[in-house]
Amino acid sequence: MTQESIRPHIIPVTATVKNALDVLDTLSGSIMLLFAVDEGNCLRGTVSGGDIRRALLRGVTLSSPLSEAMNTRFTAIETGEDPVKKVADGKRRHLRLIPVTDNGIITDILNLDRLKALLPIDVVMMAGGKGERLRPLTFNTPKPLLEVGGKPIIDRNIEIMEDYGVNDIFVTVNYLHEKIEGHFLHRNSELPGPHANVKCVLEPKRLGTLGSLSLVEGLRHDNILVMNSDILTSIDFEKMWRHHTKSGADLTMGAVPYSISVPFAIMRTEGTRVTGLEEKPTYNYFANGGVYMMRRELLDRIPKGEYLDAPDFIKSLITDGFRIESFPIEGRWIDIGSPDDYRAANELLSH
Repeated sequence: MTQESIRPHIIPVTATVKNALDVLDTLSGSIMLLFAVDEGNCLRGTVSGGDIRRALLRGVTLSSPLSEAMNTRFTAIETGEDPVKKVADGKRRHLRLIPVTDNGIITDILNLDRLKALLPIDVVMMAGGKGERLRPLTFNTPKPLLEVGGKPIIDRNIEIMEDYGVNDIFVTVNYLHEKIEGHFLHRNSELPGPHANVKCVLEPKRLGTLGSLSLVEGLRHDNILVMNSDILTSIDFEKMWRHHTKSGADLTMGAVPYSISVPFAIMRTEGTRVTGLEEKPTYNYFANGGVYMMRRELLDRIPKGEYLDAPDFIKSLITDGFRIESFPIEGRWIDIGSPDDYRAANELLSH
């Protein structure tokens, strides 16, 4: 939340129960929860309508100090604690707001109605391609800014990352870069409410699907999510992060189930001798989904300013003995690479 959105939830611990009821009434239509702070702005308790009702039943009066009605066994995320675990625990307990504190002073309030998780990652989205297969749509509009269901493709992915608590998102740009830069300049300055800071990173030339990572500066976390900006997916990024960290992987690839059905009988042979027939078989594979979770140290292997595609980079990691994991993408995954894909995505999201 911004400081403006935090302020309505703050009340002095010296207020009365009646004062708290009046403030709660102003929050009608939003989450009706207050955080009681002392004269040093340290958090001392939380107050809900339920807390006040229970206090009144105990004999507390409307003129009693708020300290007699507030809940002092609250959940907060203090500096140095594991925010991922605290948010996950809070969601399991159906908490709706969790304060973030620094030496007891509230610095932020997390809205768990909106937040899916709080992942300690940086995100890099690749948005430098020309989208040639989507021409003429991409003659004057970069593919990430094409609207799907009334909203630019990349904005949908940015909002998903915000739902996972990501604060820093880097977008690598090249083709029609000034349009994407202008889009995010407006978004960063005009969008109301809390949102991620999006920084565009300009490729001086086309650097492939991963080469532009060498230009990204200001990464803060140990793990980075790298993804194509023009895919639409319902992947659970928290599960992917947990799988990546628990497995000890250096890089985890999002894997898309892919089936090939052969409309003929396939022969099993030994030389020219036929040993069997398999009637119209279906072969199941996993395809690269264009979503990668990787350890930040791997960026040291990417030569600055040189062209590098993801398959070549991953093959080099496998050759050098790094641990590469896969994570199945369940549910929706659409790579908007052709007019048919674009129409299908619009039809899906319009419903």
